[in-house]
Amino acid sequence: MPDEDKDLKKDQAEAEAETEKPGTEIEKLRQELGEAKDKYIRLFAEFDNVRKRNERERQELIKYAHEEVIVELLGFYEDFERCVAAARQKPNDGAALLKGVEMTLKRMQELFRKYDVRPIEALGKRFDHNLHEALMTAESAEHEEDTVIEVFQNGYMLGDRVARPAKVKVSKKPAAAVEELPPEEKAGGGDEPAGN
Repeated sequence: MPDEDKDLKKDQAEAEAETEKPGTEIEKLRQELGEAKDKYIRLFAEFDNVRKRNERERQELIKYAHEEVIVELLGFYEDFERCVAAARQKPNDGAALLKGVEMTLKRMQELFRKYDVRPIEALGKRFDHNLHEALMTAESAEHEEDTVIEVFQNGYMLGDRVARPAKVKVSKKPAAAVEELPPEEKAGGGDEPAGN
């Protein structure tokens, strides 16, 4: 039996050594998992901080995006104040008032050039729904159909974008001219730009 006890103790020692190995590996894996979890939490917190900082910066950019233009407009405001003050001091001197207004208008035109603001050419041009807003239509034998025949309010481009469309009156064929058309042209020609 002593040999059996020896063998049993030997088997027991081997079994304990084998169970210790996986236990050590499990502990090592747990430690690695904890480190990865900690790294993930830190990265997530860092990402969240960057996101919040970017949002603050975006909000600030939106809030102050027009600051440069506003500062320049303050100069125009002050020019108009001076014009009004001069007109009150010399109510009969229209020439001085006119000169002040012309100077202010010139400064404003320079500002528009600086920011690439240009008027939209409309009068006499073919109606373009991207550039013009038709407020009304009018029959006209002297203009081609869909021609801008009157501008109520100028439109402006800001770079390549329409800042404000031109508000216009658009020509349409007189009713008598429509009746003279062949039947196939009458059927498709009833659209009016202003929806009348």
